[in-house]
Amino acid sequence: MTFGRIRNWLSQRVIVWSGGAHPESPWVATLGLGLAMLVVMLAWGNSAFAQRRVGTIFPERRSVHVRDPQQLPRYQLPTALAPSTVSRPIADLEPQLLALDGAIRTSMRNLDVVRVLSGVTATNSGRSVYDVALSHTQVDQQQARFDPLLSVDNNWNVLENPQAIFDPLPPNSRISGTQTQNFNTSTRLSKTDLTGGNFVFGVDATPTSVSPGTLALNPFTRSSTFVSYTQPLLKGAGLEFNLAPIVIASINTERSYFQFKDAMQEHVRGVIEAYWSLVAARTELWARKQQVVQLTENLRLKDTELRVGIIDRADQAQAQLALANTKASVITAQSNVLLREAALRNMIGVSPSDGTLYIPSTPPINERFIPDWDQMLQLAEERRPDLIELKLILEADTQQLLIAKNGSRPQLDAVALYRWNGLSGNTPTGSRLSTSTGQFTDWTLGVNFSVPLGLRQARAAVRQQELVIARDQINLKQGFHVTTHSLAVTVRTLDQQYEQYLAFREAKLAARVNLAAQQINKNFGRSRQLEVLLAISDWGNTVSAEANALTQYNTQLAALERQTGTILETHGIYFIEESQQAVGPLGRFGDTRSYPWDTRPTENSNLYDDSTEPAENSFDLTPPTNIGVPAKEIPFDEIKLRTLKEIMEEQEP
Repeated sequence: MTFGRIRNWLSQRVIVWSGGAHPESPWVATLGLGLAMLVVMLAWGNSAFAQRRVGTIFPERRSVHVRDPQQLPRYQLPTALAPSTVSRPIADLEPQLLALDGAIRTSMRNLDVVRVLSGVTATNSGRSVYDVALSHTQVDQQQARFDPLLSVDNNWNVLENPQAIFDPLPPNSRISGTQTQNFNTSTRLSKTDLTGGNFVFGVDATPTSVSPGTLALNPFTRSSTFVSYTQPLLKGAGLEFNLAPIVIASINTERSYFQFKDAMQEHVRGVIEAYWSLVAARTELWARKQQVVQLTENLRLKDTELRVGIIDRADQAQAQLALANTKASVITAQSNVLLREAALRNMIGVSPSDGTLYIPSTPPINERFIPDWDQMLQLAEERRPDLIELKLILEADTQQLLIAKNGSRPQLDAVALYRWNGLSGNTPTGSRLSTSTGQFTDWTLGVNFSVPLGLRQARAAVRQQELVIARDQINLKQGFHVTTHSLAVTVRTLDQQYEQYLAFREAKLAARVNLAAQQINKNFGRSRQLEVLLAISDWGNTVSAEANALTQYNTQLAALERQTGTILETHGIYFIEESQQAVGPLGRFGDTRSYPWDTRPTENSNLYDDSTEPAENSFDLTPPTNIGVPAKEIPFDEIKLRTLKEIMEEQEP
């Protein structure tokens, strides 16, 4: 059915409904056209190729509609190679020396969201580079309250009111009426000032024509121009009260900035921790591999002694057990290296595998740091972002109290209005008649008063805000309390880690001497098997412990900077505000301006020493002399673990 046929069909139906009206009457055609359009819209909405129903009346949703995941937008995942594992290592990885300054610099370049270190992975802190700019938009939204407001209303009206009048002809009454056509235009320009007063300038005009009828002026125009001003005297009055929302919005922007800075400080600390954890993991892996080399040579000697009958199978099995346990620890150490490197990659914003192998090249700091307690407390009070945020919260609370107190006042407004009225039109003779400027004027002066009896709700709001301030004051006090204790714990831990480093360094030297002595005694038959195994284990453990202590000491140095709120400044990291072009107040006329877009960190300056060797070499990782053969003659990758069954089969005649 074509559109014309639909219209004709609807017109015929309307003829029947209207009691026989002429099919070509305007209102019938118009109604028919409207109904036809409605039918077409419904038909289109229910068509097979329509994606969704079109209409203003929606049916009940009696089932849950869930789209197939393939219908959702697809996003390009970042490219990454298959990760290296313990059992399936990637052999052709390109070694890449990575300095700590370089790791931090890479993380600054790749930072869109702030990541925090959580064990061996990194998680999203919930902060991004757009947070500060998002909060900043609230300032303009609050300032817009004082922008001038222009409103123009236009209405065209046709009024026909039927009325019954007497008629000398039967049936002595008839229905008649007049038609009034007018055009109402109203223009208002209003402005709220900083004291709460509202100024309004308005112009009204109503051209009117009445037919049929004989009037003194027809058509005629009524017009008026007025100026009014309303000034609150109690509630709503005051410069500080009216500016309070803007001040609160500005404080919230500052809070967002320091929240972002706090997350950034934790991000930098996390990068440093991930870096030193990788150094410690690589050192431990080296030590475990050297233990395997030592124990492999020891097992070879035990096999020889078993063949000639010097020892029994129990001693040989003990040597094999020690080697098997150490190889298991090597697997754990290898996995830890992979996980720690992945955590560092995650923190600095690169793919988990890109064909390179990160080798830390910054040696850890091994000098004692003696902190100045009073200076640290002053720095923390001044620089810590979380304490600054608590101070800003108190400032916002003060503004909220000001608003609450203003709201507890009675409403008392002074009003003033002055209006110029005008009238113009055509007389029955066709001449033009109009009033003179300023001939008819109105003015109004008044004072309006209203108050809820008791002001219970408003006064309760004041009490609530006073309690909020009291609560936030003790929160700030508790923040200083926690900061003091956190700094104390960090200082104690820092000193402990350095003392442990010194102790483990001495223990490593002693373990190396002990291992050499036990090897010599074993060669001359003056040492037992258990003493040799224990010496090998002690040496490897002290190497790993020394590295752990020193790397944790370096991590605590970063934690101390984090506790004092100076870690970004120490590393030369600052923030820059990037802008975007957006529509300004007169955007429809080509007005575009620069607005804050994001807050990104700058690249850090060089702070740490660097080297051309792996960072673990700073621990003097020299392999000890093996029993009977130098360590370099037995590559670790060629060491294979024989089972006890294989050894016993070799002993059979």
